Amino acid sequence: MNFKTIDDIEGMFVQFVGIKLPVEYSESEKKEFLSHIVSEEFFTSTYITEGIRKESSILIFHMHKDFSKLSERVRNMMRTALGKKSEISYIFSGIIRKSKYGSKVPLDDYAIIGNSNRGKYLVVYPFVKTSEWYLTDFKKRAEMMLEHVKVGRKYPCVKQLLAYSFGIDDQEFIVAYETDDLIAFQDLVMELRETQARRYTLRDTPIITAIYSSPDKLL
Repeated sequence: MNFKTIDDIEGMFVQFVGIKLPVEYSESEKKEFLSHIVSEEFFTSTYITEGIRKESSILIFHMHKDFSKLSERVRNMMRTALGKKSEISYIFSGIIRKSKYGSKVPLDDYAIIGNSNRGKYLVVYPFVKTSEWYLTDFKKRAEMMLEHVKVGRKYPCVKQLLAYSFGIDDQEFIVAYETDDLIAFQDLVMELRETQARRYTLRDTPIITAIYSSPDKLL
């Protein structure tokens, strides 16, 4: 599934689903489980978290215009023989929306859903700002976000995807980064810590780092 413009993804629902797999499973159980991951109806990207996070083995990102379809897909996956032996560790749900601060990002610069090749690493986390942020004058917030964006542009090897979770999940945003260079990504994070907007961060954990894997090599 490829997208031509940012308008193609506006209003689409996304989920990041972490699953803890059992140590042992059969080849037939594997094939049945994977049959629910490979689907042209959804945009899907898959990752390995085993050896990085203790609570999950794999991470599945999927996107659809109908939120109920995402839920149905996860339910069907977990009702397979392998799914019944597994556990969902976390689910982050959100909606793709244009930034209210006016920053325009080319579609190819979006993490995961851009039409470029997948980065080796994915870093994703739930994000919550303080109440003070929303009560601060909009112009001042826009200036702080501009500073934030300028720092991000210094690291073209790191791509970002932001989803809005207000009202549909515990967090306010889902922030995801895609890169081949974790050192450069860490440099970016350290520099962002020194921006003014950082004062208004309430929560940005857990941080899930994952390694991209095609579905046929996922299990």
